[in-house]
Amino acid sequence: MAKLILTLDGAVIREYPLTGDSISIGRKAGNDVQLNDLTVSGRHALITTLGSNVYIDDLGSTNGTLLNGRKVNKSLLKHSDVIQIGTHQFTYFDERKGDYEPTMFIKAEVDNTKVISRSDPSGGVSTSRGTPLAAVKILSGPLANKILELRKPFNTLGFNGLKMAMIARTPAGYTISTLKSTRLRRASDTPLVNGKPIGFSQIKLNNNDVIEVGGTRIQFYYMH
Repeated sequence: MAKLILTLDGAVIREYPLTGDSISIGRKAGNDVQLNDLTVSGRHALITTLGSNVYIDDLGSTNGTLLNGRKVNKSLLKHSDVIQIGTHQFTYFDERKGDYEPTMFIKAEVDNTKVISRSDPSGGVSTSRGTPLAAVKILSGPLANKILELRKPFNTLGFNGLKMAMIARTPAGYTISTLKSTRLRRASDTPLVNGKPIGFSQIKLNNNDVIEVGGTRIQFYYMH
């Protein structure tokens, strides 16, 4: 059986079995999945099951629907695909393909104070257009081999709901820094770059640097 696993900042909130023909997602009452999130449109997206295939459709939302970090209008879903709607994430899970393990999350931070314009693909948020676009490829864990573009000015990395590091896109390039937290308990909670712990000051990321957060390894690289 297929299902959607709803998470917020990496913490599992609820599971939605895909037993019917469709599931609507949006901010307004009447949706099958109602999200109390101002960055989500009233009727934002629709999950449709056609035979053995499941599709995600964006319903003309203001902020768009991201699939594995890329904005989509309509797309076929595959096992372990990550859908981001506003500040929430859904993982598409097919029980025939394997076990789900809610561990690593990569999240583009949304600035709720910005006015969103459909004529502005950046959503009114500065994306440091002079900086070459970079991405990360997940090397281990349940999302292995997924590639997520780092288009937003800030992207958080974390484990089991705990934000642990921040990748920032600046005019001079991408940087990474540890996020302060009193919840770090284990040595493995310290984010690493190329095997070395990173501090709270920003460190410039170079092509093919390997970042480790919560035991999950991801590779940073510039897209050509």
